[in-house]
Order: sequence, then C-alpha cells, then structure tokens
Amino acid sequence: MNPAAEKPTVFTLSTLVKDYARYNQWAHETLISFLRTKPADLLEQTVPSSYPSIKLTLLHIWDTERFWLSVLQQKPAPKSYIWEGFDGTLEDILQGIVASSTEVREYIEGLSDEEITDVVEFNSPWANGIRSRAEFLHHTMTHSVYHRGQVITIGRNLGFTDAPMTDYNFYLTVRGY
Repeated sequence: MNPAAEKPTVFTLSTLVKDYARYNQWAHETLISFLRTKPADLLEQTVPSSYPSIKLTLLHIWDTERFWLSVLQQKPAPKSYIWEGFDGTLEDILQGIVASSTEVREYIEGLSDEEITDVVEFNSPWANGIRSRAEFLHHTMTHSVYHRGQVITIGRNLGFTDAPMTDYNFYLTVRGY
C-alpha cells in the first residue's frame, strides 16, 4: 500500500474513517514486515499473555477483523478460527491479516458518507449491538491497535528490541501530513 495518498481538503467523519482504514492496513503491513524478520519458532513460543503466543495473538486479530467486516457488510459471520480451530501456518496468518485489512480498507473506501453513518446490527453469543458503521469500524481498528501493542510487548519479552513505530501520528508523518 502506498501511504502517500493526498491529504483530504475537507475533514469529515467519512474522511477520518477512510483514512483510519488506510492507517490500519499500513500498520498491519508494517508489523507483518517486521515479524517476518524474526525466527518463526519465537513467534510461536508460549508466553504469559491473553493469547499465549505472537502467532495466536495475530490469529485473534485476523479472526476478529474478519468478524467485524461481516458486521459492516451485514453478511453472515465467517467461521471463527479461534473458536472452531485453525490448521493453517504462521505464514497463512500473516498473509490473512494483510488481506483482511486490505479488504476492510477497500470496503470502507467504497462507501458513501451516508453509508458510513448508516446503522447496522449484529448478534453474537457474547454481545449484540446496533451502531453506525463508523462506530463499529472505530471499534475494529481500536481492537487491532490494542493487540498490535500486545504483539510488540510479547516480542520485547522475547528479545525483539527493534519494533517499528505504528501509531497513527507516525502514520500521518509518513504520509506527509
């Protein structure tokens, strides 16, 4: 993804949401590029955390992003890898996160201002909700930010001292804002 898109001339909820979807994709790609430089066995090493390895934390990020995209699109939820099992590889997860964040960005960029603020509904075993697409997208991206931070913290505990900067302000700087 080329982060050098033009700065919007008018700031609206729609421009913010669309840029945040671009940011999420950029941050995922940045993190994945970094993780690909690390030994795979360390990415699968058990550590004390809410998910017991970097690999499983990444699987959760991907799984959750797929779920929330289905909510945004008002489609049936995909099979949950966390709850129903995943027999893919670490590379499948890395590719899946990038593909998922690309799909979210493309979907959001295709929405009109009105569609971004349209109310959508979801029902799941753990929660139900009726909110605007913008609110659900904000939740989705915040969730990913939280767990990317967790991945960096786990990595630090495994000896990774060269983690990339992936916060939103740095993204804006990279884009030249």
